[in-house]
Amino acid sequence: MEIKSNGIRIHVKAQGSGKLALVFLHYWGGSSRTWDGVVSELSGQYQTIATDHRGWGDSDAPEQGYTMADLADDAQGVIEALKLQHYVLVGHSMGGKVAQLLASRRPRGLQGVVLVAPSPPSPMVLPDEQRAAMSQAYDSRESIEWVLDNVLTVQALAPASREQVIADSLRGAPQAKAAWPNAAMLEDISCDVAAIEVPVIVIAG
Repeated sequence: MEIKSNGIRIHVKAQGSGKLALVFLHYWGGSSRTWDGVVSELSGQYQTIATDHRGWGDSDAPEQGYTMADLADDAQGVIEALKLQHYVLVGHSMGGKVAQLLASRRPRGLQGVVLVAPSPPSPMVLPDEQRAAMSQAYDSRESIEWVLDNVLTVQALAPASREQVIADSLRGAPQAKAAWPNAAMLEDISCDVAAIEVPVIVIAG
């Protein structure tokens, strides 16, 4: 499904049915497919909505517009277009920071937030060398495999899941790959998240 949101086209995977919708926001390097295993377990009980952030998956990749506010606006536009009445935001890593900012706006219908190993609302300050390495993390299959084995996972993924992660990371637009380590992860939304009023669950390992 393609939804026009915030002036661009956002790709959305919608499954299941129910009074409560779960809106899934993926990590930097992922796509809506990141959530397939989770969705398969939950779509029998809930309506599930998984989006591709701008610059990832099948969504548009404009040259500009990769701030936290842009990504939150995109997600909010999808929610409004689908006329979701009761929903929970589920965000992983970068998607978790997006979920926090969106929840701080107190949008109508929001029932709660689930943050899976979320990026913090405070700036993630890294040495220049480490930031430069992050900027190149998804440049090639070899670099993605190194990140996958040394940063993203503790246990080896099944071969099909591994190939999916590699394909999603390779497919990202250069501007989307660069925006997170060089700008968005440095944004400070600490004051914003103090406005969140719904229950929040943080899952970390």
